Amino acid sequence: MKNNNRLLNISAGVLIVFSACSLMMVSAMAFFSPQMVMDLVQVKLPNNDAYSSIRGVYGGVGLTIVISLVYLLVKDKKAGLGFLTMLWGFYALSRIITLLNEGPLGDFGNKWLSIESVLFACSLGLMLIYPQKLKKA
Repeated sequence: MKNNNRLLNISAGVLIVFSACSLMMVSAMAFFSPQMVMDLVQVKLPNNDAYSSIRGVYGGVGLTIVISLVYLLVKDKKAGLGFLTMLWGFYALSRIITLLNEGPLGDFGNKWLSIESVLFACSLGLMLIYPQKLKKA
């Protein structure tokens, strides 16, 4: 039982840290070069308001999510897994809605739909089996 709890605790921590680091990379990119973020989807930012919006959403909101994940990593890993389940699940859902409404995704969208779906499944699976309170090992 102790080993199972330890494995769950480590797995949850790894997933939360991995997610926070990946989101931090995009957030930092958005703060320092919003155009670099949009280059990933071949979109040219036309004006300063567009730069400001990318900095705000991908930079500011992204950093808020990263800070929240670090807090949850320390305070409540199960809640962190719940947060990640929603985050990755809604990312994937937004791509599925795009696929249904606008048509097939390109290579970028398909790759990220796969990644987000796997991260959603991992988060959901860990959240469902993670005990409410871990017994100290």
